[in-house]
Amino acid sequence: MRASSVVLLPHAPSSVAVARKRLSSELVDSGVYETIVDDASVIVSELLSNALRHARPLPSGQVRVCWLRRGDLLELEVSDGGAQTEPRRGPGTLSSLGGRGLGIVEALSEGWGVRHEDGATTVWAVLRAPRSPTGKNGRVAPATHAVVPDLADFPDLTDEPGDDLRDGTRNRTAPSRAYPA
Repeated sequence: MRASSVVLLPHAPSSVAVARKRLSSELVDSGVYETIVDDASVIVSELLSNALRHARPLPSGQVRVCWLRRGDLLELEVSDGGAQTEPRRGPGTLSSLGGRGLGIVEALSEGWGVRHEDGATTVWAVLRAPRSPTGKNGRVAPATHAVVPDLADFPDLTDEPGDDLRDGTRNRTAPSRAYPA
């Protein structure tokens, strides 16, 4: 993944899927754990959905989605043209149709907040995003080294016949408990 990405998207519901797909793709390609990729995708979806539902677009008519990786931290941001109210966590009661988005962001992240600058409102969240020891497609990442044990430490694994082969106990199949179909 690049150190950071900035994506300008239309102020439209279809932008949520585009942002989520691009973020997920970059995180997976960089070897971030799948669970973290999923959490980051949910966070971006919630932040962007809130911007589209409650705020105006930026002066360009778009919204801006950014992510930045600093070591094992991933910063996610969504910027819009602001709204009449400040983004805040709602009560999210069981009977309400909405109001859970920032509660979800709070639960999945290390923290979140709001920043106002240059005619834009930016809602951000930070989460821990360590890289997994295996890279994309389960391959070992280049920086990961495997240790090969000394087979002399495991005498049962050698190919030399021993006393246990003469009495027929080695490699014997255990009786099956399965019932015929």
